[in-house]
Amino acid sequence: MIRDTSAQDRLVEVKSNRKRRMLLIGVGVAVVGVLALAMPGVMRMFSADASVSASRLAFATVTRGPFVRDIAAEGKVVAANSPTLYATSGGAVTLKVHAGDTVKKGQVLATIVSPELTNKLAQEQSNADAMEVDYKRAQIDAKKQRAALQQAYDNAQIDAQAAKRTVERNEAAYAKGAVSKTDVDTAHDTLEKAQIAERHAKANLGLDNDSLNFNIESKKLAYERQSLLVQDLQRQVDDLNVKSPVDGQVGQLFIAERATVAKDAQLLSVIDLTALQVEMQVPESFARDLGIGMPGEITGNGQTWHGKVSAISPEVVNGEVAARLAFDGATPKQLRQSQRLSVRVLLDKRDNVLTVQRGSFVDESGGNYAYVVRDGIAVKTPIRVGASSIDKVEILDGLKEGDKIVISGTDSFKGAQRVAISS
Repeated sequence: MIRDTSAQDRLVEVKSNRKRRMLLIGVGVAVVGVLALAMPGVMRMFSADASVSASRLAFATVTRGPFVRDIAAEGKVVAANSPTLYATSGGAVTLKVHAGDTVKKGQVLATIVSPELTNKLAQEQSNADAMEVDYKRAQIDAKKQRAALQQAYDNAQIDAQAAKRTVERNEAAYAKGAVSKTDVDTAHDTLEKAQIAERHAKANLGLDNDSLNFNIESKKLAYERQSLLVQDLQRQVDDLNVKSPVDGQVGQLFIAERATVAKDAQLLSVIDLTALQVEMQVPESFARDLGIGMPGEITGNGQTWHGKVSAISPEVVNGEVAARLAFDGATPKQLRQSQRLSVRVLLDKRDNVLTVQRGSFVDESGGNYAYVVRDGIAVKTPIRVGASSIDKVEILDGLKEGDKIVISGTDSFKGAQRVAISS
């Protein structure tokens, strides 16, 4: 038989270890405590649809107070009046100024040599002088003819009066038998002829006077028409001296010295430094609230000036709208064109308004909901927003003062109703 090892086994008595038992009991109690404390968080984690780290989010608290809507941007000084001067006639141009020169209104900036225009003016002036002579000659001739007609009429009147007296003498003599009936009849015929001659002389005086007046008037109109042509040519010749329309500064020269240009060619530009404005670019989302006459502030060179919105472009370019602010009062002297200034336009100002810091949640949700954070859980809550400024959004409904919401990073929530915020 094979012998087993039972004869070699020996029963060992195990002594009790009280410290070890107490340590195990303590560890058990600690584990139970930790589980009790973590249970609400664990339950919340299980009740949420998703979990997102707080480091990926931005939070803000809803507050109540003053709400100011304004637009702040960098502006550029531009000239409200910057005329460009053109050549009124073709010819060689002599420049009298250089770019950057200060000029006065009416100062000659350039001259254009145009022999064709000056010769045409001389020719038309000569024609005008000849027509003036014809007009004056017609007046003299008319005076002579009127004198001759008046003389003929006066003579006819005298003849008629003489014939009338002859008739009266013959009739008196015939009554006394001193003359015959034939002499009386002859005197009556002579009177009638004299009266006819008087009437014709009077009629000729009136008709010929009208004809003379018409002739003089036609000569006068021709002379005046030619004078107007000469005046227009004279104006064109005067415009060959290109003058500054405003007090300001020469901007850009578009031609070289002694260059020959065609009519309507650009010569130079003049900047009116007394009518400067500030141009700014406004985001399209704010442009619809911008209006002509809104007050603004212009800051630069350590100073602040008041202004008003004077113009708004009707066109949107690259998501922005150009607007101009005019200085309220005299234009500052120390400003220069294209100088950069800070601009702020006040759109709205109210007190006791419920607001929250502006964030991407407005664009992501369309302002229809926000995630309100309570006990580590972001709950999707319907809201209604109102006006917005650069850094704040007006809350009309859905939130109350003191609420903490997620203002950015909600795109990672994927539209979940409840999202756990982990540390």
